[in-house]
Formats: sequence, C-alpha cells, structure tokens
Amino acid sequence: MARKDKTVDLDRERGIAPGLVAKTKKRLVVAAGRSHLALAGEVAAVLGTELVPTEYRTFASGEILTRFEVSIRGCDVFLIQSFGPPVNEWLMELLIMLDAAKRASAKRITVVAPYYPYSRQDKKGRGREPISARLVADLLRTAGADRVMSVDLHAAQIQGFFDGPVDHLFAKPVLLDHFQRTLSAEDRAKLTVVSPDTGRVRVADQWSDSLGAPLAIIHKRRDPNVANQVTVNEIVGHVSGRVCLLVDDMIDTGGTIVKAAQALKANGAERVIVAATHAVFSDPAVERLQDAAVDEVVVTDTIPLPEEKLFPGLRVLPIGPLLARAIREVFEDGSVTSMFDGAA
Repeated sequence: MARKDKTVDLDRERGIAPGLVAKTKKRLVVAAGRSHLALAGEVAAVLGTELVPTEYRTFASGEILTRFEVSIRGCDVFLIQSFGPPVNEWLMELLIMLDAAKRASAKRITVVAPYYPYSRQDKKGRGREPISARLVADLLRTAGADRVMSVDLHAAQIQGFFDGPVDHLFAKPVLLDHFQRTLSAEDRAKLTVVSPDTGRVRVADQWSDSLGAPLAIIHKRRDPNVANQVTVNEIVGHVSGRVCLLVDDMIDTGGTIVKAAQALKANGAERVIVAATHAVFSDPAVERLQDAAVDEVVVTDTIPLPEEKLFPGLRVLPIGPLLARAIREVFEDGSVTSMFDGAA
C-alpha cells in the first residue's frame, strides 16, 4: 500500500493525474512516397501490415503536397522512398513527407532509401565542387529524419554524413543466393569474380570468398572532365576460358560494365554475367547491356524499372524481404548487423 501511495505522490509531483497513467505499446507504421509504391507495398506485406493511407498532390505549378490520412502520433514511422528519375522531385516529396510526419508527432522517423540519391557526389574531385551526398543527409536531418536505412551505399563514408544512426544494408545475400541456386556445377568450377575497377575490389573480394572463386581486377581510367566515358587499360588475373561474374553497386549508363565485359571476352572469357544492386539504367544503358559481350544481367529492384527498360537477359530480384527484415530488427531493437553475419 505504501508503494502505491509513493507512486501516486510521484505522479502528482510530475503533474500527472493519479490513475491516468497507461502503458503505451510501440506502433509500427510503413509509409511511402510515390517513387516505388510496388516495393513499399511488398515490404509492408512481408511485415504483415499495409501502407498508411496518404494523399499526394502535385499542383499545376509543380509544387507537392502530402498528407497522412490517419493519425501517426507516437508511431515508429518507416518512410520508404527510392530515387529513380525524376530524382529531384522524389527528393522534394520525401522532405515534405518528413515534415508532415514530424508535425504529426511521429515518435521516430526512419527514412528507408534503398538507393541513396547523389551518392556518387561523396567527395570533392576538383576545386569548387559540392559534396551533394552530405547535403542530402543534412536535408533529411533538418526535415525530421531520426534514422536512415539504405542498400549498398556507393561509398561507406556516406554513413558519417548523417548526424544519427545509419543502417547500411547489403544486397549481396539476395544476389548470392540467386547464383548459388542457378549456376551449374560446371559453371561454378570455372567461375571467376571480377571487379570492374579498383574501387570495388573489396566488395569483389568478399564475393570471391563467399563463392570460393578466384578474383580478377579490371584497371580503368575515367576522364574527370567528360561524364560517363571510360577506358579499360588491363586485366589483372586469369579470365581465359572462365565464367566471369562482374559485380558492382550500380549500373548507370552501362559504359563501365560493357567495356569491362568486352575486355573480358577479348581476353578469352567464356561467359560474362553482370551482378549489380542498383539498376539506374540511364540512356543508353538498355541498348548497351544487350551487347554480345554481356550474357546475363542480374539486378535488384531498389529502383523501379519501367517496362521499356526490361530486356531479354535481364533478371530483377526482389529486395523487399531484406528491407522488411531490417525494418523489423530496428523496430524491435534487434541487430541489423546480424543479418549479414556480422560483416557490416
């Protein structure tokens, strides 16, 4: 009895009316911008919920308005927005949705950006250049994001741009599972993992370990004054008569990947398979990727691909289950790192 009275006294000191204290349960809410509603819907379905009803408007002037149609007060909100074209419109929509969620008294807001926008502008290559990846992080934080979740950041240093927790997910388990199931024993015996440039060697080396395959590296030069122009110089490693698996984080115009594939075939490679997380596929990527040097392209659906960007030889793997599992770990205060065997 004395214990109960003490609690009542404490409640009075805090300005809480006795008897009105109630325990609250955490509530998970999945919301989404319009950039990739199919992926967001899949994530919600895996989590056993539905996307929160949201009103979207784009006015004649180009201005955007979003409004959540149900209360999200006190909720743990996971806001999904990917960044295919038009990137700037989707970024602005995300910022507006963040502001709406913050003003609606959401308890915590996590931005789930499967593909992080402006990720290639992560450092100054020349004088008087911006670091736009940092600017995006600042915008997200200012608009109300408490946490960011993304898949295969172009540079790991981007995690340090955001003043708060960043969950860096990896698509490798999704892609790796596909190849372990589909590659024949003969192909596995002849497999060589290839890094398309020196910047992706660490990732390619991890693939090499996982598949028990040797590693080859392509040395390339890129003209800093000319966008999307690549020259392949030499191949380090044995590729003649091998099934070469080219691994990269993204395919934009396809110039790097196709030149690499051509160089591999010119050096005697039997087959060239391309694996990448983000299918940006800016023109003329689709045309280039149908080059005779490329036998197969495997990507994930972090970025929506319209019908006109699909082609024979392209395989798109679902990333939704991976995102859903990561969201559940964050919501339940679990470990995201454990999803990748501690290699995060």
